[in-house]
Amino acid sequence: MNIIIDQQGRSKVAIVESNDIVINNVQDALDLMASVNYTDDAHKILIDKSNLTEDFFELKTKLAGDILQKYVNYQVKLAIVGDFEGYNSKSLRDFIYECNHGKHVFFLKNKEEALKALHNID
Repeated sequence: MNIIIDQQGRSKVAIVESNDIVINNVQDALDLMASVNYTDDAHKILIDKSNLTEDFFELKTKLAGDILQKYVNYQVKLAIVGDFEGYNSKSLRDFIYECNHGKHVFFLKNKEEALKALHNID
């Protein structure tokens, strides 16, 4: 796993680059959050959907809710980048819609949209 920092003014976004699944469970998500906070003083994370276990996108596992609640509690903003059109779950589509209308978590198509969203919130 590699972390790249994209900085605009005082806003820092930690961009996770990996060919592997980085987040399999809540502890992995907490470790990532703590690592970028400690090493890079970043409170915003951009990660590709391929770096999250597919269980994250099965809302009945409660993994997404548990992880995102921790990020909100610790005031860490998160953008997940990828194509979410392949999911047929109405619950997941509604969940993504609600997240995208908030200020903490975003599900976006590409890195450019994600960086814009993360840098424009504080």
